[in-house]
Amino acid sequence: MRITAVEAIAIDIPLSKNFGGSTYSVLKRSTVITRLRTDSGLTSNVYNGDNRAHGPQIAKLIENDLFNVINGLSIFERERAWDRMFALSHSAADKKLLLEAIACVDCAIWDLTGRALGKSVRELIGGYTTELQIISIGGYYMPGKTEADIAREIVSYRDAGMAGCKFKVGGLSPEEDAKRVAVARKAVGDDFILCVDANRGWAAEDAIRFARLVEAHNIRWFEEPCHWHDDAAQMARVRQAITMPVTAGQSEITSHAIRRLVDAGAVDLVNYDVSEGGGVTDWLRAAGLCRAAGVAMAHHEEAQIASHLLAAVPHGTYAECFADPARDPVWQSMWINRPAIKMGMMQVATGPGFDIELDEKMIQKFRTNY
Repeated sequence: MRITAVEAIAIDIPLSKNFGGSTYSVLKRSTVITRLRTDSGLTSNVYNGDNRAHGPQIAKLIENDLFNVINGLSIFERERAWDRMFALSHSAADKKLLLEAIACVDCAIWDLTGRALGKSVRELIGGYTTELQIISIGGYYMPGKTEADIAREIVSYRDAGMAGCKFKVGGLSPEEDAKRVAVARKAVGDDFILCVDANRGWAAEDAIRFARLVEAHNIRWFEEPCHWHDDAAQMARVRQAITMPVTAGQSEITSHAIRRLVDAGAVDLVNYDVSEGGGVTDWLRAAGLCRAAGVAMAHHEEAQIASHLLAAVPHGTYAECFADPARDPVWQSMWINRPAIKMGMMQVATGPGFDIELDEKMIQKFRTNY
């Protein structure tokens, strides 16, 4: 069963408001759909990532550069295909962009493998459990947002069936953000999972001060607390000084970088993103490193893929999504067979591959490359 063709579709869906964090803005929902075809007629159907600036460029990399080096390979030659694609990184000007393109193709190959064998990706790579707790990303900074607005937002996630929320911090002073977190915790009670995510917004000193201010609020983890330029060393310092677990990894693009975080003693959990790194194949390498080191696995967004990965391994934690209907129209509307969310749990799709069905009318309306 050999690879014979590919179509990559870049999607851009404008959003009604800015869903940014401490260090970035989000004005549209973007993704890339990869349809890899075989000589037997099988076609993958998987979407990856949220690159809001370079979707068409990623699609072009997939259809030209990457397809050229894997054309004719068997879908069961995943490691060979990955090595051929990764070899292009040695001369690539934008390695991050290339790794995002590799992730799309690698996930498509895993999808085809599951479809060929009649097994879900979860079953293929471990099959540890069939369901996961799911949390929503939220706590966005918006002009004029009040404490009452924060409380209503967090309650809305609980009412939508979420088990918890990953709450944005790092954009204000530690004291101001600690007050916002206290409001969120009071609104939903102690049994609701509450994580905080600074998106690399603070220096170590501020991160430590913030953590000590919120430690009474039962925070599940503190994500990306420190500025990017020396994050491993700074996070190790933060981790030694506070009581709550530290999480990072979503900004890395290889499992080698995950090893750097683990070796530095910087993390209790790793949220390596399958769509930012090299796909399922490299995510599994990172998961193996973390398992051996006693580090748990989270995942940055991408529940359509991450649910399979986290449910496949014994050290997986929560799937993540955007429960606000205005933030992610792909999750809310384009993924038409998405498993239902009930009582804070997400059932992992049971069909072959990633078992993703997409709304073709939405694809045609919002695609940006032809």
